Amino acid sequence: MKCAFKLSLLSIILSTTLLAGCGGAKTTITELESSKEKQSEHDHGNDLIIDSLGRLAISAAGSNDVSLYDLDDNTLLDSFSIPHDNSTISASAGFRYVVLKNRSQGYIGFIDGGLWREDHVAHLHDYKQAPLMSSYDIHSSQPTHIVTHDGQMAIFNDGNAQANINATINILSDNDITAQSSTFPTIDLAMNMHGVAEPKGEHLLATLRRDDSESTSGNKILPDQVAVYHLHNGEYEQEQILSTVCPNLHGAAQSQHHVAFGCSDGVLIAHEHNDEYESEKIINLADFGELRIGKLIGNEHSNTLFGVASAHGENISKLYAINPEELTMEAVDWQPTDNAKAINYAFSSEAKLFVVLDDKGYLTLLKPHQHNGHHEWEFEQRIDFSDQDMSLMPTDRSFQITMSPNAQYAYISDPIGKKVIHINLSDASITTQLELNFVPDNLTWLGIEDEHEH
Repeated sequence: MKCAFKLSLLSIILSTTLLAGCGGAKTTITELESSKEKQSEHDHGNDLIIDSLGRLAISAAGSNDVSLYDLDDNTLLDSFSIPHDNSTISASAGFRYVVLKNRSQGYIGFIDGGLWREDHVAHLHDYKQAPLMSSYDIHSSQPTHIVTHDGQMAIFNDGNAQANINATINILSDNDITAQSSTFPTIDLAMNMHGVAEPKGEHLLATLRRDDSESTSGNKILPDQVAVYHLHNGEYEQEQILSTVCPNLHGAAQSQHHVAFGCSDGVLIAHEHNDEYESEKIINLADFGELRIGKLIGNEHSNTLFGVASAHGENISKLYAINPEELTMEAVDWQPTDNAKAINYAFSSEAKLFVVLDDKGYLTLLKPHQHNGHHEWEFEQRIDFSDQDMSLMPTDRSFQITMSPNAQYAYISDPIGKKVIHINLSDASITTQLELNFVPDNLTWLGIEDEHEH
């Protein structure tokens, strides 16, 4: 175990620059350490490749503004007023677009981040342009869970029982968004539900709600089964219903070879075998009590899934490492400071680390290792990234995190200090602070996902 340490921000500040942004917005960039020299487009053999740290999209709390920044030089590229206040933002499957979601308005919109890659067969060609608000949008009933995997984005629309609207699933690639497609695959379900879908290659695993008289869920809006769909000629056809029942299903994620769903009595694990999916369940441990795993985090580079066990209305959660191959789970001691509550979790690039963001201004790093032939995760170190008075956190706001898929970088929004903190996870150093003139809410990384790290 390594000791926690405090990073002094004031001692490493080198310079401060004021930049004028669009619409009169001002942004202060505080350079602490040069993390990467800005690079332009290069000819790598037959490939035309852009080396870039990417871009960062940040939404302003309590407004409908979204701003995009260039992470190579921390300049404000543009700000956009989106149609609805309090929309969430995330990245599309190819990291080119900001996905704007407003559940209550039934709205999905897009901002082109301006960095993307095209495969021209004979070579790869990267593009770098100014961000642009897209006129393309999708309207549905209560879009809720958005999952991206392997170039596909699945939007699960819960539907509405009072309006007699059933749940649907939209499956889009970045190419569909670019082409403003009206013919992307859609799955129409038999009733409304609070569900989720996981795209995996030519398959898609999605929740299935049964009639209330058959359902094992206590909360009947939650499904208790999983169906497997297969893509044929541009349409998804249901091929299987997994035999393993998953009452009160909530939360889903993928590891390298498995897909997992959270159930009130355990975790459903599914994997493909001989062109069909098989399923089993890992039963909750004895120490769960009233807790259940309702949030799962996975990564295509890891065989481990992480589950967050909590109870509705309770201010307590526990972290568990799930081994889908051995069908086991175990509690993870991430060694929080006194009264610290985890508020977000993420894998770093290539799943080299798993990070826990808490409400006291710490980022805890867990690292994988082998022990007696088993893959385990242990406490590596803790980064104290904030010297703010936590009692000043704005109401209904918290620290948020997004990760670069190309390098060991984490980006954390600080609503108290109105800034974004860039952390190099390789040496646990703060590289840059991006100071804002608004309270940040959500943030997400955009750019060109490389096959290998920078």
